[in-house]
Amino acid sequence: MNELSPKILKAAKRQRAGAEPQPAEPAQQQRRAEMRVRPTAPILPPSNIQGNALMVVIAIMAFLACLTLGAVTMVRATAASWQSQISREITIQIKPDDGLDMEAALRKARDLALTFVGTREGTIMDEDATARLLEPWLGAGLNLDDLPVPRLVIVTIDEQNPPDFAAMRDLLKTEIPQAFLDDHRTWVDRLVSMAHTTVLIGTGVLVLVFTAMILTVIFATRGALSGNRHIVEVLHFVGAESSFVASEFQKHFLKISIKGSAAGGALTAALFAVANIWQANSLATPESDQATALFGSFTIGVTGYLGILATMIVIALLTTLTARFTVMRTIDEIDLIRADPTRSDGLPAS
Repeated sequence: MNELSPKILKAAKRQRAGAEPQPAEPAQQQRRAEMRVRPTAPILPPSNIQGNALMVVIAIMAFLACLTLGAVTMVRATAASWQSQISREITIQIKPDDGLDMEAALRKARDLALTFVGTREGTIMDEDATARLLEPWLGAGLNLDDLPVPRLVIVTIDEQNPPDFAAMRDLLKTEIPQAFLDDHRTWVDRLVSMAHTTVLIGTGVLVLVFTAMILTVIFATRGALSGNRHIVEVLHFVGAESSFVASEFQKHFLKISIKGSAAGGALTAALFAVANIWQANSLATPESDQATALFGSFTIGVTGYLGILATMIVIALLTTLTARFTVMRTIDEIDLIRADPTRSDGLPAS
């Protein structure tokens, strides 16, 4: 009692002075507040071998699909341009003859042609222009006076409302017997057939490439998911809902597909842009002329770039839907095995 009395007296003095004793509970709360919660990690690892391999596969298939799509678009635009250039012009050819005033005959032929409805303007090719046309075959320094070279009149026509070629041909034959009208119908028909065949072949190749892309993306996604099957099983066994598990895998594979398809699409767009810049900066060179003759202009236009963007979206959707369906199927298989373990041998591998 003697030892406790001083402590009791001190406590009484503190109470009388208005000082309350500090309870131990706030100190415990302070210690608890200092505890740090470990940050939650993603359910799926952000990068692993399966995910990186799938990203590379998607990038390669996106590049091939976008490249084929751009090539088909380019060929179609080039064929349409060739067809338009030929079909909007006709040529009047006048052969030289004894006593024929060539310059007067050219002017008369042009004026006669312009009298028909559907013609816009006529251009007489002078001797220098005619010599330049023949230079690749007959060489430079050609003297047209020494050779019976026909002269040409080029008449531009309205493609939507062309003139009466038969009446024009008869009138020219009557007024200028040496004149011959070439409306390029034969060449236009051949070019249209060639353009349609080329576009048809390109479309067939595009369909095959897209089919291969779809199958490759689907099987590559399923292969990547098979490496994460244990995650699906653990989440399902601890009580996670199927929709939650599928949503997590959808987000993961959506990111992978967007990265891969964006890489392939951007590489294709950069390739066409670089080829277009090279072609524009190397005009009148043998390399550029040969490339233009074979492939036309390396310009895919807005339609081609929109097609590349659409291809990227299709790949992302395919990967995401494949991931969702595969996860849901895996969960169904797990439930089926739990209900009847004897069926595990007959289930197909996911």
